[in-house]
Amino acid sequence: MNQRRQFLGATALAAVAAPSLSNAQHAPKVSRGPILLTVSGLIGTGNRGPLDPALDQMMAKQKIGFDRAQVFDFAAITALPAVTIKPTLEYDGKPHTLKGPLLLDVMKACGVKVTGRTTLFLRAVDGYAAQVTAAEAGKYRFVVATHLDGQPMALGGLGPLWAVYDADRFPEMMAKKLPERFAWCPWATYHIEVKEA
Repeated sequence: MNQRRQFLGATALAAVAAPSLSNAQHAPKVSRGPILLTVSGLIGTGNRGPLDPALDQMMAKQKIGFDRAQVFDFAAITALPAVTIKPTLEYDGKPHTLKGPLLLDVMKACGVKVTGRTTLFLRAVDGYAAQVTAAEAGKYRFVVATHLDGQPMALGGLGPLWAVYDADRFPEMMAKKLPERFAWCPWATYHIEVKEA
């Protein structure tokens, strides 16, 4: 009797688990690590659903809203082709090496159809925001930096992601005072909204 009960229990458990296992095999792949960047607005199909005001507290408090978004963990963002820039940074007045994918390549990975009116609204974890057109992002070769001087950037520093460009390469930017060159560059960038101006 005891063996029969164990068999029936195991059979019932298998019957309940089988549909779950089947669904898990066909479910979309989930991120392997914490989400570092969320891109919303005029994107493709995305890989996450709408903002949840209860669980997406920081975004909700910063008045962000979306029906769908494309999200990136560290592995996903660093899987994109990377470039290296060496700007003089406003914080210490020294050149540093920054590495990461081009901002427009990140937009392509999100299914964004860039036009002459596409605008990117970049937001940092502290609420600082900057708006840059896709044309400006292309001209100045903005990157979503993941590494500073060969090391992943830490939260609490300038990272883990920083939308930035090499101001030293552009005479019109070099003519500005050092802190003014980076007004478009929110460190600790965590959200980008794609709009049409």
